[in-house]
Amino acid sequence: MIHKTEAEEREYLNAVTQKLNNALEEIDNKVSGYTKDLQEQKNYLYENKSDMDHVEKNAVRQSVTTAALTGEAALERKKRIQKLLKSPYFGRFDFSENGNGQAFPVYVGVHAYFDEAEKANLIHDWRAPISTLFYDFENGPAYYETPDGRVDGIILLKRQYRIRNGKMEYMLESSLNIHDDILQKELSKASDDKMNHIVATIQRNQNAIIRNETSRELIIQGVAGSGKTSIALHRIAFLLYRFREDISSEDILILSPNKVFADYISNVLPELGEEKIPELGMEELAANLLDGKYRFQTFFQQVSALLEKNNEAFRERIQFKSTFGFVKKLNEYLAHIENNYFEPEMLMVKRNPVPVDYIEEHFRKWHRVPLFSRFNKVVEDIERDLLFYNNYEISGKERNELRKSVKNMFRITNLRALYKDFYEWLEMPEMLKMAAKSAYEYSDVFPLIFLKMKLEGAGSFSKVKHLLVDEMQDYTPVQYAVLARLFPCKKTILGDASQSVNTYSSSSSEEIAKVFPGADVMKLNKSYRSTYEIASFAQKIIPNTEMEAMERHGEEPAVIHCKNRAGELKLIQERIAAFKESEHHSLGIICKTQKQAAQIHNELSEEFPDAILLTEESAAFSGGVIVCSVHMSKGLEFDEVVVPGADAKNYHSSNDRSLFYIACTRAMHKLSITFVEEKSLFLNGE
Repeated sequence: MIHKTEAEEREYLNAVTQKLNNALEEIDNKVSGYTKDLQEQKNYLYENKSDMDHVEKNAVRQSVTTAALTGEAALERKKRIQKLLKSPYFGRFDFSENGNGQAFPVYVGVHAYFDEAEKANLIHDWRAPISTLFYDFENGPAYYETPDGRVDGIILLKRQYRIRNGKMEYMLESSLNIHDDILQKELSKASDDKMNHIVATIQRNQNAIIRNETSRELIIQGVAGSGKTSIALHRIAFLLYRFREDISSEDILILSPNKVFADYISNVLPELGEEKIPELGMEELAANLLDGKYRFQTFFQQVSALLEKNNEAFRERIQFKSTFGFVKKLNEYLAHIENNYFEPEMLMVKRNPVPVDYIEEHFRKWHRVPLFSRFNKVVEDIERDLLFYNNYEISGKERNELRKSVKNMFRITNLRALYKDFYEWLEMPEMLKMAAKSAYEYSDVFPLIFLKMKLEGAGSFSKVKHLLVDEMQDYTPVQYAVLARLFPCKKTILGDASQSVNTYSSSSSEEIAKVFPGADVMKLNKSYRSTYEIASFAQKIIPNTEMEAMERHGEEPAVIHCKNRAGELKLIQERIAAFKESEHHSLGIICKTQKQAAQIHNELSEEFPDAILLTEESAAFSGGVIVCSVHMSKGLEFDEVVVPGADAKNYHSSNDRSLFYIACTRAMHKLSITFVEEKSLFLNGE
């Protein structure tokens, strides 16, 4: 049945809603029955267990388990139908297979719904093969791929809806740019406390990334506001749907920049009907790999130190350890110590000599084994050959003495000492300097782990079947070398080279691809977050000829010269007061450093006690007035943004340019920039 008018569409929506309500009632009845059966079986087992043999007990227990699982599956189906009742579908297209004139309507929603009475899918999951027609084609010739091959045909009609709480708010019918019309409506809304799914507005190029099944490593370079994180999460949801027999949410890991960001994105997959994905921060990963034995500076602390202290030597150390050449030097050092630091000596086990040549030969024989693990391998060989050739069985004490003796043949066996020796070998001892309280600087953490893995080995995360790495530009080649070794699985890696909070150690998509030969690099160049005016303003800070701004218009960014610091604070207070009277949900006051953010938050706290300061320890994101550093704002978006302190002294270096760009591109609808003395050159497009 083809529905030609909005009235008929509303009628159809009512019919679908009724079917969903009926299905819900049926599930409730079934669940009630499952609960009753389950309780009866439990009672039977309890009352008769003394008279039952082992086989009968197992049979009843198995029946109880089956009933419980069936009930859980029914409850999951109930949750999906409850979601569908609020918004059953968002799109429709009429498709004629092979252009034979017999068109059938396909309704697309967040979840599928199969009507048992009609034996037909009333709603198709957005991830189903046929649903790709909605995203990839307008009216006219179209096709989609199925496991059985390609299906060609013609799209004769295409519609999009917004249905909330079971009511149709609007319907659009168009042969062209239907997505842009919907996008304008969706992007004009105020922000939410959490990132939401975007299944109704996925664009064709985004759909290609989401449905990519073949790339072992997929690197996504996306401009600010291009939706790269959201697209990556929808890609995970698609893979969970497409390969549900082989992969579950527990098999996927997200490497997240911080807890606030992890909380911000935590809603997307559950909205799409999938379980939450485990997430891990780089510092957590490092602490685990180092067994908690080494103190080290965090990335947040590194960035804070860079911004708050003018330490050229610190910057040089970071830059030196953030190149592919540095990884090459680490490998050269490992080859050097393997060839030069093992000095075998003859051993005596009772009256049985173990010659120098024998020890040397067997140490080299195990060259594929991590270097420090070879000592035990040599001892195992000695033990075996003494028994075989000399008929001598060594004791436990002799075995321990042998292990100690063979280990002592290596010049340095302490990881800390070897890492220090590495810089001596480079003749650059000044490149290793401890941070406060004898902690390693952050730039030393993953080189140390790299050496540890090569010397001692490291178990890979073999249970992880897909790794998602966000903010890719903030990780160095040595970090990627460690990830490549730890996670021998498929990967989705995403970020933006223009959004590094530490340009001294940032990586581009091209550089990352060097670590993963054969990786596919895809680009997202259209920005959706900010108004055209804000996006154009940001383009003057860091020009990108490939970036395309969505033509959603709003206020021009306001650049305001304040007479003094008190005047700047007063203006921020006025912006907060106006925000509280608006329909907007979030206002970000984004400062260059954490120290500046803490100061402004303190100054605002008396008049606005509900203003929230984000810190390294923060674990959640909410709406309202948020004060934070640029670093903590990464990945987040706000209806309104105020960037204070845009003075020439505060924002002047190449690293500051990147920070200023990040701050401005957090704004969706309104951007205000304040300065007191001479304004930053970046405001002049210089």
